[in-house]
Amino acid sequence: MEHDLLIKGLHPLEVRLLLHFKAEDEISSPQVQEELAFNLGQCNQAFNWLAGKGLLAEKSRETTVEFSLTVLGQTYRQEGLPEERILKLVSTESALTLPELADRLTLEKSDAGSAFGALAKAGLAAMNDHKQVILKKVSGASYLDTLRGLLDRLAGEGTLKQSALTEAEAELAAGLSRKRGAGKSLFRMVEKEDILYKLTPLALEVAESLRQRGVTGEEIGAITPELLQSGRWREGNFRGYNLNIPPLRVHLGRKNPYVEFLELLKNKLAALGFEEYDGPLLETEFWNSDALFMPQFHSARDIHDVYYIAEPTHAREIEQPYLDQVAATHTDGWNTGSLGWRYPFDRDFTRRMILRSHGTVLSAKALTYAKIPGKYFGVVRCFRYDQVDATHLADFYQTEGIVLGEEVNLRTLLGLLKMFAEEVAGAKEVKYVPGYFPFTEPSVEVHIRHPELGWFELGGSGIFRPEVTRPLGIDVPVLAWGLGIDRMALMALGLNDLRELFTPDIEQVRLRRRK
Repeated sequence: MEHDLLIKGLHPLEVRLLLHFKAEDEISSPQVQEELAFNLGQCNQAFNWLAGKGLLAEKSRETTVEFSLTVLGQTYRQEGLPEERILKLVSTESALTLPELADRLTLEKSDAGSAFGALAKAGLAAMNDHKQVILKKVSGASYLDTLRGLLDRLAGEGTLKQSALTEAEAELAAGLSRKRGAGKSLFRMVEKEDILYKLTPLALEVAESLRQRGVTGEEIGAITPELLQSGRWREGNFRGYNLNIPPLRVHLGRKNPYVEFLELLKNKLAALGFEEYDGPLLETEFWNSDALFMPQFHSARDIHDVYYIAEPTHAREIEQPYLDQVAATHTDGWNTGSLGWRYPFDRDFTRRMILRSHGTVLSAKALTYAKIPGKYFGVVRCFRYDQVDATHLADFYQTEGIVLGEEVNLRTLLGLLKMFAEEVAGAKEVKYVPGYFPFTEPSVEVHIRHPELGWFELGGSGIFRPEVTRPLGIDVPVLAWGLGIDRMALMALGLNDLRELFTPDIEQVRLRRRK
């Protein structure tokens, strides 16, 4: 028969799908799961197999975005948003600083800082000359009205498509869905791709042949003693095997390409005279942020939202004299020439244990023993809450480094960034743009252009501020950088998705690397 070979190679899942649908049907994954009782994996397999055989064709494809409330969003809806609670407290009591507001409202200092930043941006609040929060009157609806309305709508309906939201609601929901920080997103954003399929003319012919032969999709998958004894195997249908399928290729033993890339980077820096440093995965808020002049109450803390440690929650102590000197720098500038951040430094908060969120924590520690002049680097595993996609991971590697010396300057730093972007990552197009980090001034971001993903940031760099170096015993210029090694490998190995670096199936990584 004309379709004998094709029919013999059909899987029971494919047979059931072909016999169930008609020429005019629009076939979707939810429909197949409901009507044929396939699970999602079986449904996707059937679609892929049939499409590969020319029996199923894609009719349309549409991407939809849906929003729902997170646990934090539900809590804020019931108990009040930090912004709302700040406005209410300040309206009844005046002369409160941000740390005082955080204590009164039992908010994390970083959450209070973020909420004040949003209020200030919306023109609802400001800070006076005494660092106290004051209210400002605005006419018309504020972003808080939009946010409160969105929380109530999602609480009532559960899930809303982006098309059902106003432009202001959609922009707000998308921004707060991407907010970094473990458990700090108010909304959960899910992108769904709805694909409709239809049977091809060939599929209709094959389905008719199946009906004529009485094939139902119920096939024998294994020969058992009972089948042999009863003789029922003579009446059953067996799926044919294609003996022409080529065998799997055998790879010789070799290192993982990403491991090789990391070794190449280390060897290159060591050859340039850099000394390698390392440190524990668990750190304190002191070394992760406070020693880098990141204020405990400021929204800048949000760029390094962290995973907290359940046990032990706090370190026993912070090494002196660094604790006293850093605390004084935050409070009044100590002897750095700065005015500091003008708030009472929380010595209990600074001992809290976390997973390090960036490698610069090791650069700060290195200042306590660094030689002048000196060059240091690290390949550092970091943890930071983030939405995982082609260029973002929640568990990632950075290369960190510092160069100390009387003569180092911004030109020296740009030369190092050029080496990382062009020689290590292999980028052909590179640009350097001004950036902001609480611990460096000036600050520079380096961006490279990926042939598929376009422009993305490799990381940040700059010259450490005196508020960072002097409390840790250094009084010369210090260049610092923190660049994403995963992203450099993405470019160098010819990949299009960071997740391919860490998949247990490295076949695609091997193939791409050979090109």
